[in-house]
Amino acid sequence: MKVFMLGWEFPPFISGGLGTACYGLTKAMDKLGLEVTFVLPKSVDTGYTEHLRLLSPSSLKDGLSRTSGDYNRQVDRVFKENGFSNVSFRYINSALRPYSSPESYSQYINKLIRRKRENQLGSSSLDGQGGFLQGEEFSDFGDVGDGGYGGDMYTEVRRYAALAVELASQEEFDIIHIHDWMTYPAGISVAAATGKPLIAHIHSTEFDRSGENVNQMIYEIERSGMQYADKVIAVSGWTKKIVEEKYDIDPEKVEVVHNGIDKQNKDLFPAEKLIKGNEKIILFLGRITMQKGPEYFLQAAKRVLEVRDDVKFVMAGSGDMMYRMIEMAAGMGIGNKVVFTGFLRGESLNKIYRMADLFVMPSVSEPFGIVPLEALDNDDPVIISKQSGVAEILKHALKVDFWDTDEMANKILAVLKYQPLRVTLQNHGNFEIRKLSWTDTALNCMRIYEKHLAAVRTIN
Repeated sequence: MKVFMLGWEFPPFISGGLGTACYGLTKAMDKLGLEVTFVLPKSVDTGYTEHLRLLSPSSLKDGLSRTSGDYNRQVDRVFKENGFSNVSFRYINSALRPYSSPESYSQYINKLIRRKRENQLGSSSLDGQGGFLQGEEFSDFGDVGDGGYGGDMYTEVRRYAALAVELASQEEFDIIHIHDWMTYPAGISVAAATGKPLIAHIHSTEFDRSGENVNQMIYEIERSGMQYADKVIAVSGWTKKIVEEKYDIDPEKVEVVHNGIDKQNKDLFPAEKLIKGNEKIILFLGRITMQKGPEYFLQAAKRVLEVRDDVKFVMAGSGDMMYRMIEMAAGMGIGNKVVFTGFLRGESLNKIYRMADLFVMPSVSEPFGIVPLEALDNDDPVIISKQSGVAEILKHALKVDFWDTDEMANKILAVLKYQPLRVTLQNHGNFEIRKLSWTDTALNCMRIYEKHLAAVRTIN
């Protein structure tokens, strides 16, 4: 079975849960023997992924990375060296970025234009080995914003879709799997051009990201993708309900497939906490945006600190509300008790988990929530909002409405005060996640593929 998969985020350059999910899913699919061609809207550096290397082409033609000849042989060799035998990566040279808004995309394009005019791009951005440097820079931008990348995000999404069709014409596959809204026009176009079944995987919706103040154009793109798809995969019952009620999608068309977790090798990390002293560490980890409820975390922190002073609150992540939250903490008089780390990855991320005494996820609307699983895997008890998909499958986690900051504070204080409660949450929670694997997620996706391919064979 051959899968043409369109995503827009993958390690090492990730901004949120979608990259983690795509990593775990493709890794499990590879072990199951599925042949996956994974398409990304940018080229990335080769040296930062844990279980594989990503190969960036040294030249691009019409916005597409090369997909034949010597380049294919290099890709096959690289993936085999890193334990991947069935997954290939293809790149479309595009400025689309994870979790962008139309405004931030426009600012990004303007920044690229300024850089190009200052002669900071071009051949100087190459690493000398045919790859690209880390970060946001690309080589060979063409005419940025002038016949090249569109000056607005929707133009770029359409351009990306056209290039995806051209790329798909050079690949062999049985089914198309798309992840979230930026890939929907591309998935629809590829399905229309090839007649292959289309599976839309919903990790987040515009209602999760923006509440009721949705961007109408993004909403329409999401709705069109779900309507056109042969099957819609929702990461939770919470998301399935939103898809049915907000997008008017037939419930029979939507199937829930929960995410899994890549469990850590505990031998890689010391067993003891990595800080000294008596202060307890309460951790928030995620994008600092409206969806994640950072202001409710700070409100709960204020109430906890009114009861006990030996607590520090760590906000790990970045986002459009970060500076507002720094100002909010200062205005509440708890600035000296709140630490903002910025975005973390790799060893730094593992360390912050090991430092924490408790993890709190106060999300306003969380389609799933992989981070609580990672916290439990690191022996951190967790408090999660009831407005999350992961609340459906975790029995040994404390749950609270995101807006009920008094109750959130009470639960934080209870975990810190009562050691039997803390140990129970740690041990039972850690045991509970052992049954959550990406292999099961991949098998469920595979079952959906087989069902639709069987239907196509019947028709033919």
